[in-house]
Amino acid sequence: MRRSILGPSLAVATLALALTGCGGTKSDTGSGSVSPSSSPTPSKSRSACTAKETLAATDTNGTFCVTTGNTVRILLDGTTTRPWAPVKTVGSGLKATNSGILIRPGDASNAYEAVSAGTVKLTSSRPLCATAAHKISCKGIQEWSVTVVVSK
Repeated sequence: MRRSILGPSLAVATLALALTGCGGTKSDTGSGSVSPSSSPTPSKSRSACTAKETLAATDTNGTFCVTTGNTVRILLDGTTTRPWAPVKTVGSGLKATNSGILIRPGDASNAYEAVSAGTVKLTSSRPLCATAAHKISCKGIQEWSVTVVVSK
């Protein structure tokens, strides 16, 4: 009698497809897990700063410079099934101001006025996969963070 290994192999293949279908990627270590903490930490040196006043989801892990008196806008496009959490700030140099922009459900839109020299880390997150009642979904989180260096 010959033994079949099709059952366990099929289960492993199905699991692998389910994980990659929800946005899982291999990290630099090749472990196959999603690990936002394995991303390189942005340098806070002046040469690593990019002058930019409107930041989007594609700017994650970046370091950006702004001078006092200017405004930094955050525009994170989300959906009702994958909404961005409100943007959090840690540090000094920016003061929340009216963004003046109408946002759709799931978006995160903020504006900050550069009021003094300092460094601020802005963060948000959203689900990796769409979430719906009574449907299979992953528990992964897409993290977004930038560092803003304010100079006089």
